[in-house]
Amino acid sequence: MSVTAPAKSANPAFFEETVTEVRHWTDRLFSFRCTRDPAFRFSAGQFAMIGLRVEGKPLLRAYSMGSPPWDEGLEFLSIKVPDGPLTSRLQHIQAGETVLIGRKPVGTLLLDNLRPGKTLWLVCTGTGLAPFLSLVREPEAYDRFERVVVQHTVREVAELAFRDMIEGLPEHEVLGELVAGKLHYLPSVTREAFPRQGRAPDLFGSGRLTEELGLPPISPEHDRVMLCGSEAFNADMKAFLEGRGFREGSNHEPGAYVLEKAFVEK
Repeated sequence: MSVTAPAKSANPAFFEETVTEVRHWTDRLFSFRCTRDPAFRFSAGQFAMIGLRVEGKPLLRAYSMGSPPWDEGLEFLSIKVPDGPLTSRLQHIQAGETVLIGRKPVGTLLLDNLRPGKTLWLVCTGTGLAPFLSLVREPEAYDRFERVVVQHTVREVAELAFRDMIEGLPEHEVLGELVAGKLHYLPSVTREAFPRQGRAPDLFGSGRLTEELGLPPISPEHDRVMLCGSEAFNADMKAFLEGRGFREGSNHEPGAYVLEKAFVEK
């Protein structure tokens, strides 16, 4: 099934952008790139309402921008839900077709919502990786922290989307010098053999992740954490962090950790 590209309109609520590239990672996971209106400005970690026009009406869901703010295009990561109102259609989109992008980006996964610290942990499951794809390419993250750690948990190895991009950032022609020695990628898999197995709460609780990096146990004194993932993951990590004295930050008051409450991968 293909989605017919709607005609351009003057709807002030949305930008209408053209899909330029689609990648299907697995039968459950895909990403796509589209054009970006110069007027669309956002901060790394934010999300917007995106979607399609169906029977003349906008059908929208919240999606984090996976591309960094300096990218001329926009990139999004999505699961495929066979009977999902939007994803059942969006997963079939092709280059040249049109997507709607809400004009107002929002979100809590912002560097300004964290107090200064030494290590920034970007901890996620599944498509919760999306906002962190933007943040790992945000120069300010490396200016503010001594190290940036991506901990991405998936069920199967093939679901480690953008793995090559993250691992290759130290050689990036523009960001390489800034990222080298500071960015650490610690993926884990739960249902297949992999060098690092298990759920994030268990890996953090056992101390394995900090030991791998030669760091002391995670603490609110030096560590800052961003969370984005499933409902169970968010709840378990929140309990883990608060049990160790971490206080949640917000757009009004910076803290030691933040999580995105507006949407979760269920």
